[in-house]
Amino acid sequence: MSDNMRRDALIAEARRAREDAYAPYSGLSIGATLAFADGTLVTGANVENASYGLSVCAETAAVVKAMGEGHRGGLEAVVIYADTPEPISPCGRCRQVLNELAALGDTDPIVWCANDGDVTQARLSHLLPHAFGLDSLRQT
Repeated sequence: MSDNMRRDALIAEARRAREDAYAPYSGLSIGATLAFADGTLVTGANVENASYGLSVCAETAAVVKAMGEGHRGGLEAVVIYADTPEPISPCGRCRQVLNELAALGDTDPIVWCANDGDVTQARLSHLLPHAFGLDSLRQT
């Protein structure tokens, strides 16, 4: 499968995941797909809460699901899909959560942000330079 075909298939999964979003406050439904080296795909959708700080982004929902299923490495790609005028990028919290999962396998996944017409791409390390991680907590 070509890189573009793989990207498009992952975007389609994120678009489907978006249908499960619970977004009564913002009206912004977002879906995410995580792709692992072993071929596993894990999806997530945003879940809002009347207490806004308790809301969970699609990317974080997917990471929690993946880790709950035992995935601890091999994260190769992330897709965020929203029906917005421009593709949206992961928020800061999601970048940190994705970094934690990627660090477990020492990977730097590609992040595709998509809507119905456009796709942007960047490596996670570009979106979160100088990331805070386990090594930041270790005493020398």
